[in-house]
Amino acid sequence: MSLEKGMNKHIKLSPLAKRDLAIILEYLDLNWNAKVINNFIDVFQECLKRISYGPNLFSYFRKDLNIRKCIVTKHNTLYFRENTNEIQILRVYDVRQNPNKLKF
Repeated sequence: MSLEKGMNKHIKLSPLAKRDLAIILEYLDLNWNAKVINNFIDVFQECLKRISYGPNLFSYFRKDLNIRKCIVTKHNTLYFRENTNEIQILRVYDVRQNPNKLKF
């Protein structure tokens, strides 16, 4: 997923991250309104821009696996890994879930 030209690194969503994002958007669609969905998308895209420009600014979640985290909202955290040519978004996780369910 590329957001716009001029970004430092290409962003790629893993299949798990795509599934997570679809579940979150479906939940918002069923329980909230278009304004809330659009706000979430805007915040999510801003997080991706910040990660692309400065992935090292984000703290490690698992340093041994080179996995960093970015808090999207108080309910959602994005986990990513930086490779040589791109940044792979591994998960977009709802933090209200059991943390033992978080798999990469």
